[in-house]
Amino acid sequence: MPGFELFGDLERKEVNDVLDNGVLMRYGFDGMRNGHWKAKELESELSKAFGVNHVQLVSSGTAAVSVALASAGVGAGDEVIMPTFTFVASFEAILMLGATPVLVDIDDTLTLDPKAVEAAITPKTKAVMVVQMCGSMGDLNALSAICKKHNLIFVEDACQAIGGTYDGKPLGSIADLGCFSFDFVKTITCGEGGAVITNNKDYYLNADHYSDHGHDHVGNDRGAETHPFLGYNFRISELNAAVGLAQVRRLSEFIALQKKNYTILRDAIARIPGVTFRRVPKGGEESYAFLNFFLPDLIDTRKVSEAFKANGVDTCFHYFDNNWHYVRKWEHLKEAKSLYPLSSEIQEALSVLQKKKFEQSDHYIGRNISCLIKLSWTEEEVHERAAKMVKCIKDALNS
Repeated sequence: MPGFELFGDLERKEVNDVLDNGVLMRYGFDGMRNGHWKAKELESELSKAFGVNHVQLVSSGTAAVSVALASAGVGAGDEVIMPTFTFVASFEAILMLGATPVLVDIDDTLTLDPKAVEAAITPKTKAVMVVQMCGSMGDLNALSAICKKHNLIFVEDACQAIGGTYDGKPLGSIADLGCFSFDFVKTITCGEGGAVITNNKDYYLNADHYSDHGHDHVGNDRGAETHPFLGYNFRISELNAAVGLAQVRRLSEFIALQKKNYTILRDAIARIPGVTFRRVPKGGEESYAFLNFFLPDLIDTRKVSEAFKANGVDTCFHYFDNNWHYVRKWEHLKEAKSLYPLSSEIQEALSVLQKKKFEQSDHYIGRNISCLIKLSWTEEEVHERAAKMVKCIKDALNS
């Protein structure tokens, strides 16, 4: 991760196909295309890769979350349960629909704690969104059971975990709807792009229409298409889809490289007293996009993080002090700072976050360091990195 590290002839060929025929839009212009439909091809490849019946490409992972929720009927007045540890896009996508994000604690999987989810359910709860952060998953069986018990929509944001599996099924394919991001720093990149996957035909048709201004896509004349309901423009371009088409065909190659590099680093630091690792639920296998480990306490973790920075160990993150990924510094969300007026209901719900404590989440994020695994490292570079990480950790813990 990320896939752009290994751009090559396959990506160039697919992009040049689009440039040669001159059609950059995914819909229409049939006569000019010379048979090239990159978005359709990518949707077909993703359907096979994830073992699902339906795939709808969109413009980003954020769009994928909004489209997925909207396709299942989530909107104004509804509550969507989400984790305290994710990317800011999670609550942005919910708020865009007029729904209310309800943040709950994570556990040692670094994803939703099922007990916290159960405790947060109210009569307004419409959906639960698990975010498979940093390459791994939550307790999906437990979360699925909660959703079935309370008749809730289960959404799986696997934007950072493409290639991981749970009980033999690809992450993203387990919930009612799955979401992926193909932005520039993902394991598979389109530059910008995302996808909604599902086995529910109604959700798929809703996503297909909603992401393109409500067009029903019936017939061969775009100008004659009807609009069953309101929609927005979340289309992907053929250029972006072309890059992704080449990349998805290399997914197994990328996952194998990630696993190799991940394993070398993990084996090296596993021998250090005081270092433990995130819990991967039974039956799960990470995508190996990130190596996540815990240190004894917040002070030690900050020391190790600073040591990494001082010694050139890059792409390692201590999210406790991060502005993008952890609730602690989401002041713009807590203070409901919006360019447009938010409903009084949403404002009231968000104001609660100004005083709400997430001690369990602090316990895990405060002690966690997450290291992105690059695809372009040579084996020699990985071993050198492992030795440097071990020294930094030992020196920091013993200081």
